[in-house]
Amino acid sequence: MHISEEQIRLVNKQIGALVSAGSFYGKKLEEAGIREINSQEDFENLPFSEKADLRDAYPLGLMTAPEKDIVRIHSSSGTTGLPVIIPYTAKDVDDWGEMFKRCYEMAGITNMDRIQITPGYGLWTAGIGFQNGAEKLGAMVIPMGPGNTEKQLQMMQDLGSTVLCATSSYALLLAEEIEKRGIKQNIKLKKGVIGSERWGEKMRKRIADSLGIELYDIYGLTEIYGPGIGINCKYNTGMHYWDDYIYIEIIDPVTLKPLPDGEWGEIVITTLVKEGAPLIRYRTHDLSRIIPGECPCGCRFPRLDTIKGRTDDMMKIKGVNVFPSQIEEILQSFPEVSSEYQIRISHLDGKDTMRIYVETNGHVDFQDLANRIAATIKSRIGFTPLVKVVEIGLLPRSEKKTKRVIDERFD
Repeated sequence: MHISEEQIRLVNKQIGALVSAGSFYGKKLEEAGIREINSQEDFENLPFSEKADLRDAYPLGLMTAPEKDIVRIHSSSGTTGLPVIIPYTAKDVDDWGEMFKRCYEMAGITNMDRIQITPGYGLWTAGIGFQNGAEKLGAMVIPMGPGNTEKQLQMMQDLGSTVLCATSSYALLLAEEIEKRGIKQNIKLKKGVIGSERWGEKMRKRIADSLGIELYDIYGLTEIYGPGIGINCKYNTGMHYWDDYIYIEIIDPVTLKPLPDGEWGEIVITTLVKEGAPLIRYRTHDLSRIIPGECPCGCRFPRLDTIKGRTDDMMKIKGVNVFPSQIEEILQSFPEVSSEYQIRISHLDGKDTMRIYVETNGHVDFQDLANRIAATIKSRIGFTPLVKVVEIGLLPRSEKKTKRVIDERFD
């Protein structure tokens, strides 16, 4: 995507704010002697920002607006080291709500819908983001938050929820519970808005078929507002993102050079109008591509492909680089396997071993299925994993994000 004149103007405004606030990025710009940009080339010479920069700024080093204008903070769900604290002004909260409202509208959700929100509230951006957008839309919000499946199902039936907002893991857990209890006829759900983790086509199909609903992928990250910066339309040809609020480029994660539309690489995001904690060229480590051409829905907003994984998801086994998404693609080609899997990597007797646990939903010979999966992985990726087939429902389900890769080599 080429940067437009208007986007350049907005980036220059952000540069001014960052320099005068003396934030880490403002200092980077001062060191590079950059006060403004005038072209695509100038923009591509701007330094990147990284998660580590944001952690180093803990607690409030990212605050770019005066403190009297800051109305809220959120924090990323980082599992390592210091969390990232993102301050928001009232305008940031409002802009985020506006983007989220567009997401709901793109999914055909209206003010007559009843939206059940199951992601977490609090410092996490999820629950409150889903709620803010739904209230802007004028829909009825049922702010459940995570867990307590019994209560979730009771409210879903009694209040006739029509939209479910959840992580894919929790949507699957709810779908399985509804099947198990035989209460599908009491459920009024029509749509699901699913965010926060990468998920495969098989899982998507399972949730959609089991609940009889249309599913929409929502994209976002705490550092850049939160969920709601992009969503797919009913044609499901990628996620439209709001380029009047954010500018997205795709870079080669090795050379760090921008890639042409259509090529897979790492998503880098620049906020165009953010006040509390603007970010320029923020490396998300999410892998995707910009889809060229127009969407059949006629919407003018550009599209990102479904997130394929993360650059830091890569596992090195016996000298071979592997992404979980490659394993997932292979598992999806076996109809007798469920959408759930777990990869465990360990170091035994001086060598790395990968064990893959999969669930089967059929009356099949477990050993034969394990051998066929292992042989396919060997032929496609180049090493033989140990495959263990278990009965459906045995692998863990989660109310948040399901941990699918467990690397025991460094425990």
